[in-house]
This record gives sequence, structure tokens and C-alpha cells, in this order.
Amino acid sequence: MKTYVVGGAVRDRLLGRPVQDRDHVVVGATPQQLVARGFTPVGKDFPVFLHPHTHEEYALARTERSTGPGYKGFTFHTAPDVTLEDDLIRRDLTINAIAEDEDGTLIDPFGGQRDLAAKLFRHVSSAFAEDPVRILRVARFAARFADFAVAPETLALMRQMVAAGEVDHLVPERVWQELARGLMEAKPSRMFAVLRDCGALAHILPELDALWGVPQPEIHHPEIDTGAHVMLVVDLAAAAGHPLPVRFAALLHDLGKGVTPKEGWPSHHGHEALGVPLVQAICQRLRVPNDCRDLALMTAREHGNIGRGLQLRAATLVNVFERCDAIRRPERFFDMLKAAECDFRGRSGEQRTFANEPYPQAAHWQAALAAARSIDAGAIAHANRENPPRIPLAIHEARVAAVRAIAGVSEEGAPSA
Repeated sequence: MKTYVVGGAVRDRLLGRPVQDRDHVVVGATPQQLVARGFTPVGKDFPVFLHPHTHEEYALARTERSTGPGYKGFTFHTAPDVTLEDDLIRRDLTINAIAEDEDGTLIDPFGGQRDLAAKLFRHVSSAFAEDPVRILRVARFAARFADFAVAPETLALMRQMVAAGEVDHLVPERVWQELARGLMEAKPSRMFAVLRDCGALAHILPELDALWGVPQPEIHHPEIDTGAHVMLVVDLAAAAGHPLPVRFAALLHDLGKGVTPKEGWPSHHGHEALGVPLVQAICQRLRVPNDCRDLALMTAREHGNIGRGLQLRAATLVNVFERCDAIRRPERFFDMLKAAECDFRGRSGEQRTFANEPYPQAAHWQAALAAARSIDAGAIAHANRENPPRIPLAIHEARVAAVRAIAGVSEEGAPSA
């Protein structure tokens, strides 16, 4: 029995990056032998075991065979005579098919070190085409290793897979898992560039794919193209270290611009409302977690109001707070402000960039919300206990008055001196 460290741990060590998890392959052993040594079996589809002391994963060397379309159409075979090379050839990319033995010797039968040096994502074998999740993984790796490129033959194979309908068999939960992981990488736009390049984005997120080629007014958006704008926005959210819900909201905030009447382009009046059902459809289709869904929906609906915050009347500000449940959930509202600020800054052209321009809207909304939340709703309810129908309006009016007085908003909507 021999054990090897494989995959990302070897790759990241060779790249000089921190190693998070170490996966191992075991050659020449049976499940019974590992159990006898104290390993705990955890694999459902194939034998994976946890080391009795380190709790790292050890998988028996295996081969696999496609039995149908999609991610789950596989059968696996493990036996003591399955070799390390048999196991490595089933992996996705050459840079993930390097093994290291217990003495530190590298086993690299498919040129992974060469492709690391060349900064290329290259598939190991034709078996890559049997698993459409690998398209998502390559795209996600592009977001992590932003200076790597997809090898031409691998990109061609990915395009063939898309054309053959393999992407349509992806399980929604797995699509979301890979997209979410890619959004949390340093350069999320690279993930979507790869998905667009191979044609997969039109199948996975057609609502987002529709934004490329949609123009915006150059005076406000020097980058002009809506798809380019959204990529700037999501990369800014990543650079700021924002959490996943903010990055997801940044990604989907402008979907409505893809369905505004073309005769009105490059303007997109009402795109906020038009985007809401598109965001809802994506979240239902991919079974997006509630926190990401709720913030994305709220941002799509309100980001225009957030940008115009300095010009809004006190009553309108309070309407937004109440519509967003910001009185009870201020932190979620502040997350929307983060996404909206990325929207403001994610505009750039040869003559102008907004990346470092002032964004007073955030402080303005924060001050207004603090004022609205300072109102004692319980006291107002008690004062109006003889007239219960009056209570909601009385609370609303008190919030409006507090915002007008403390946040410095005039009745006409322009900031007072």
C-alpha cells in the first residue's frame, strides 16, 4: 500500500500559494485494510476514508466510466491493482493531476508542471468531456488564477460539450455551488469570461448573458456595454472583500437592462422593476440560499433609488426603509449600500473612471436610517391606543419627521444646507 498527496495541495505548493486541504490517494489497498488501520469510511459513491489522527481524506485509487449524461452518470471501480496513473488520468486538468509521494517525489505523467509554468488550463484526457461540472470548475479556476488561460484544445472541447447539451444536465445545486465559489475568488469576472467563451453562460444564466451588447449612455457609463459594467461591479465587490450575498447582488443588479425596449436604448428607464422577476427566476432555478436571494432581489429593485438618495424626499427615503424592512434589519440594508457603491464605482473608460470618486450616498442613507430607527414605535402605538388604525401612519410620519430633521433632507428632496 502506498499513499500520495494529490490535486490542489500539490498544485498550490508548486505555485507558492497557501495549502488549505490535503487530499490523498491510496494505491494497492482494499477498504477492509484501511478500516483495519483505523480509517473511518465516509464516501457514499466510492471509498473515501478519514485518517484516524489528521482527519484528512484518503481515497482509494479508482477508475470511472460514464453511464449517462450529466454529473451523476458514472460508475466507479476500485481495486488494489488500480494504478496511480489510472487514477490521475480521470482528473480534470493536468495541473490537478500531479501527485507527491511520501518522500516528496513528484509524479507528473501528464505535464502538469509544464502547464503550471505556461499558466494553462489543459484537460488531462478525453474523459473530461464526460462530466459537465468540469466546465464550471475550469471557469472557477480562471477566477482564482486570473493570469491563467484555457488551452485552445480544452476550450474547443468545452464548446463541443456545450453544443452536445451536456451543460443542460447539470444539477442546480452543483451549478450554484461552483458559481458561489467562483464569486468568492479574487477575479470573478474571469469565471464569466470563460463561461461566455465556451457558450455555457447562455445555458446557465441566460439572463446575465443577455447583457453583453446592451448599450448604456456613455456620459454615465464610459464602458458603454452593460455586460462589461456588471463585470467591473462584481470585481470591485470582490476587491473590497464583500461577502457572497453582496457579490451575488452586484452580479444580478442590472438584469433588467437586458429586457428594456430596444427603441429606448441606450436609456433603460424602469429597468429596476424589470430585473426583479429575472432575479427571482434565477434564484428559483438554482435554488439560491435565502440570504443571497433576498439581497439580490432588494438590490435589483432599489439600486436606482440608492443612487438618487441625495435627491429624494424624506418620505421617499422612509418608504424605501419600510419596503426593505431596514428598520428591523439594518445590516442587510447596509449590505445593499455596499453593492450599490460597487455599482457606482464600476464604470470606467479611456477618459474617465469612477473608482475613486466620492460616494456620499452611503453616509446619507446611513444617517437617514439611524434617524428613522431612533423613533420609539412602541410609545407611538401606546399614544394612539384608542385609534389602532392610526398607529402605522403615525409611526411613518414620525420617521419622516426624524429623517427630515436629523439627516438634513428638505421637503423638496434636495439636501439642505
